[in-house]
Amino acid sequence: MASAPFDRTPAADDPEGTAALGFDPEALTELVRRARRDVDDGFVPSCQIALAREGRVAFTCTLGDADPDSRYAIFSATKPMIAGAMWILIGDGLDVTRPVTDFVPGFGTNGKDVVTVEQVMLHTSGFPHAPFSPLDWDDPDRRAARFAKWRLNWEPGTRFEYHPTSAHWVLAAIIESVTGTDFRAFVRGQLIDPLGLEGYELGVAPDRHDTVNELVATGEPATPEELQAALGISELPLTEVTQEALLMFNRPEVRAVGVPGGGGVSHAVDLALYYQAILHNPLGTWRDDVLADVTTRVRNTYPDYVGVAANRTRGLVVAGDDGRANVRGMGRTVSPRAFGHNGAGGQIAWADPDTGVSFVYLTNGLDQHRLREWRRTSALASRAGVCVSG
Repeated sequence: MASAPFDRTPAADDPEGTAALGFDPEALTELVRRARRDVDDGFVPSCQIALAREGRVAFTCTLGDADPDSRYAIFSATKPMIAGAMWILIGDGLDVTRPVTDFVPGFGTNGKDVVTVEQVMLHTSGFPHAPFSPLDWDDPDRRAARFAKWRLNWEPGTRFEYHPTSAHWVLAAIIESVTGTDFRAFVRGQLIDPLGLEGYELGVAPDRHDTVNELVATGEPATPEELQAALGISELPLTEVTQEALLMFNRPEVRAVGVPGGGGVSHAVDLALYYQAILHNPLGTWRDDVLADVTTRVRNTYPDYVGVAANRTRGLVVAGDDGRANVRGMGRTVSPRAFGHNGAGGQIAWADPDTGVSFVYLTNGLDQHRLREWRRTSALASRAGVCVSG
């Protein structure tokens, strides 16, 4: 394998390193202090931070009960890796305006024959709650039978509702259909290995499970009164993203599947470097016009359940200039051009083209108080956004 394009050695190990990359030591100290607070208060057992710039890791640390070399379940922060595989195929000529059935025969039952690949990528395809057991994936017959049973909740392309896992089972099937390669092997061969992301894994090998921090449920759910005061609704929508479903990713057999919508595991450094790859494309992994499109062109502005525009490209969320970047998980200090994709449980991952900074925060604490989790995300992302000193 050719040498990786990035320097994994944290610049912070060099007394002049972070300053040379433009980072403000006081701002970094404040970021770490805020992350440590929730560890000390018992809301998360551990967390890991990484910031990168100019293709180099600037700073990383692990707080709480975790080894610095350990890794975390990243949940939906996995999605941009699957999107990255799709971007390669788009550059090779895949037309995402075509129906899914062109690539996945048998998918078009129950009116799904009109669903396009792009709608799947934008979470407008109309089957957000379609069930799929991870352990069904490697059995082609059970996979096909599951797809065939799915039904639409609305007319595809007419509204947005986040598809936690269903859309990416379909994208994985498309990747396999187009390439003739297991989607996990394609992601590893085209993205993970060439970019040197040695701590990132989609489908955890049996001998590497002990390097992943166990997920732990913490805290108590927000009360209806708290939700009403903060969001104007007394209860959150019921989705498949429950504590029980998230804790399922402690099971080795589930981790081994590499659930395409949320089964990745990573060290914070590797995810931060993946976003550096999106910023700089050092190996020419993606065609330039494709990369420009997926990082800037918002194709889905339908509102979410609290009325905030989705601001989705073909695989990423863009911060936007409407003052709601914090609701999209990127805090209040990034530029409107920042893009990323966070994950359940408070995982944060984004890059800001205006500063060149990529930021990742990972934790194994599943705080049941969603408002506290969201406020933590906003506070950390906002502090990360001002870590570069001009």
